[in-house]
Amino acid sequence: MSTLRLLGAAARAAARTLALLPAAQRTQALHALAAALRTQQQPVLAANAADQAAARTANISEPLAERLLLNEQRLAAMAADVAAIANLPDPIGEIFDERTLPNGLQVHRQRVPIGVLGVVYESRPNVTIDVAALCLRTGNAAILCGRSEALRSHLALGAVGRSALASAGIAGGAIQLVESTDRAQLLELLQMHDCLDLLIPRGGNALHEFCREHSRVPVITGGVGVCHLYVDASANQAAALDVIYNSKVQRPSVCNALDTLLVDAALAPALLPAVVARLGAAGVAFRADPAAHALLAGNPAVRAATGADFDTEWLALVLGLRVVSGLDEALAHIAQHSTAHSDGILTQTAAHAARFVAEVDSAGVFVNASTRFNDGAQLGLGGETAVSTQRLHVRGPMGINEMTTYKTVVRGNYAVRA
Repeated sequence: MSTLRLLGAAARAAARTLALLPAAQRTQALHALAAALRTQQQPVLAANAADQAAARTANISEPLAERLLLNEQRLAAMAADVAAIANLPDPIGEIFDERTLPNGLQVHRQRVPIGVLGVVYESRPNVTIDVAALCLRTGNAAILCGRSEALRSHLALGAVGRSALASAGIAGGAIQLVESTDRAQLLELLQMHDCLDLLIPRGGNALHEFCREHSRVPVITGGVGVCHLYVDASANQAAALDVIYNSKVQRPSVCNALDTLLVDAALAPALLPAVVARLGAAGVAFRADPAAHALLAGNPAVRAATGADFDTEWLALVLGLRVVSGLDEALAHIAQHSTAHSDGILTQTAAHAARFVAEVDSAGVFVNASTRFNDGAQLGLGGETAVSTQRLHVRGPMGINEMTTYKTVVRGNYAVRA
């Protein structure tokens, strides 16, 4: 049996055990994990420094390098997130949709773990802990496959996780680490439908496409965002400028950062120069359609947009600009170019907001709010495994409820069907 098959068998066995563990024991493991992230930082930081050095040698892109970075502040934030997940209500065993049928049968649905999750990710060492913590809370086992850019960090964080599990009496098979970045092993993992119940890729579009094309395991994709804000003619321009700045500048390398700003023609002459002045001071460069470019002529930070620019997830301090004639044109642009991740409207017109919410088919739709809120922790879910942009079985941030499924339980008195 191959190494991956052994991992899969161990994870499957662990999943059966985890599903039956008392919630208190899984909570204990989560608190132990949060404490370990605070007290065992040095091996993790040393491993991450080696990953960063290798990344610089390989000349990886700036967005990937930013996602790769770990420091004391980020580890402390990860520990706080784990502690928050530990304090969430345990979902396993929750009973809902209770009813009694005319024939006397008592029926309810009961929340249960999905089983074994496979998670493949690029340059995101925090995913190791995010997934481990959410799996512990929800009684799922996981096989974690970190790619080459963050392998040392992934393994170091995995060691921290294993020690926390052991301290709570939970077998290490619950969280398995793939220690190779060989592409053949990734292909093998994608074929292990008998060991995995769900596969989640976390990375660029190429990784998502590869997993969709080759996987025999159900795949949840997301995390690739070409995100929009439309500034309606009735918007409060000063407040809109703050939301635009936050959406683009706060953390440009992530999937819910703003990529394209659509501005109503009535506001464009005043608003676009203000946007370029404020965001340009933070280092943002701009790709403008002809109407926007004409209003910003001569500004060295503004270049004419090419055909592909409005389909680009920038993951950097770059922002597309387009002037539109109104809500109809804004909706048409979003329908053509959005990846259904995070799209929003800034408006004082309730009817326009309602129409935008009804017609924009994205996982997260925002009214007078930054696209950066499309995040599990920000939306009160405690954390997320991914942000799904598909319809089955979940859309948006995958928190604890989204990492469960359910069984239907039927109780009778030796009932038979007529």
